Amino acid sequence: MADNISAVIKDGVVQSSTASSISLSDKDKAAKSSSLDKDAFLQLLVAQMKYQDPLQPTDNTEYISQLANFSELEEMQNLSATMNLQRASALVGQEVVLKVTNSTTGNSEFVSGQVDYVVYENNKAYVSIDESLYSVDDIYEVINPSYSEAYALAKKFVSAIASFPAVKDLTLEHENAIKTLRETYDAMSAYQKSFVASDAIKMLESFEKKMAELKLAAENT
Repeated sequence: MADNISAVIKDGVVQSSTASSISLSDKDKAAKSSSLDKDAFLQLLVAQMKYQDPLQPTDNTEYISQLANFSELEEMQNLSATMNLQRASALVGQEVVLKVTNSTTGNSEFVSGQVDYVVYENNKAYVSIDESLYSVDDIYEVINPSYSEAYALAKKFVSAIASFPAVKDLTLEHENAIKTLRETYDAMSAYQKSFVASDAIKMLESFEKKMAELKLAAENT
């Protein structure tokens, strides 16, 4: 029977430090301590043998049956744990959203970020995001890299639009910056463009219209 694995996975490599060196939440510690592992089972079995009625001892076949059942259960747990480790290891470098419970308010909250590494201890996997550990079971969604890229690009584009003064306050000095915005938008894929608010595009078009008016006025002076 395989023993419980305790390791840190980073960039696909098992690190020398173990999960026990990384603090977990009290809730996770309590959950782990409440689980019945192989050692606990053997201790219970020894206690059962020690305190059995000597006049009516437990049949040896019953002990063998108990050990066999536990061995089968542990093998299933080890298989499940291996699959969880593979699943968790594949998340390193991925953007994820987690749904967690606030220990103070009891309300559900969403946490997002990139998985830096995975901690694996006592058949449970934990992902590290911004130096905080979360159970892999708390993962609500794995964000596709193209989604993250499109969202970041759209956010940057809209922020650039918002940094401009009001249309009436534009000058010819803003011409190059407006051209750059248009080139950036035109270079986006249809998927990336879908993340840009329509109001931002209307604002860009109003910038371009105002710039055309300013250039025409300058040519006529």
